[in-house]
Formats: sequence, C-alpha cells, structure tokens
Amino acid sequence: MYPFKVHGSTYRKWVRMTYSINTGEMQALCAWLRSARKAQALSMRDLAARLEKPHSYVQKVEQGDRRLDVVEYVWYCEALGLSPQEGLAVLNSAGKTRRATSQKW
Repeated sequence: MYPFKVHGSTYRKWVRMTYSINTGEMQALCAWLRSARKAQALSMRDLAARLEKPHSYVQKVEQGDRRLDVVEYVWYCEALGLSPQEGLAVLNSAGKTRRATSQKW
C-alpha cells in the first residue's frame, strides 16, 4: 500500500507498480548487450574482467536479474566498445512497439 493525500486527508490504496526490469524495453536492452558481447566472441568472464566485476554481475545483467544505472550502463557499453546512444535507440524502438500494441483506456 502506498499512502497518498487528497484534499488534506491521507488515504491508502493498492497501487500496482511496474518496475523497469520487467519491461520489454529492458529485455530488449539486455538482449542487445548480450548479442554485442557474443558478436565479439567475449565470454561473460572476459567482459567481467574488463568491468572489474565478478562474472555473476554480467550474467545477472544479461538475464535481466540486475538493473544497470546510467553510469553502469555507460561503463558496460564502453567495455564492449559500443555507443550508449545505440542502446537508447533499442530502448526507444522497443518502447514504441509496446506503446503501439498497448490498449487505450
């Protein structure tokens, strides 16, 4: 439950929250990062070494179990030699697809 105020009174209501990690956009971004790593014939351990992280970090990112913040995303792209703007284009196209297929209220 999340409290919210209406005209000075506090109410409690169940609010369904969608986390970005569960969206099609995030899945598309993770798939893009994974395919870029594989295209360079890098193992998860190789990429993790470049990032100075444990290999489980790369695994969790690629499986969608771990979200990247903006700075981590840029570092991840740099480690793969990718432009972060390319990934944002992937997000944008996945978002347009989701918005085009979602129901209107």
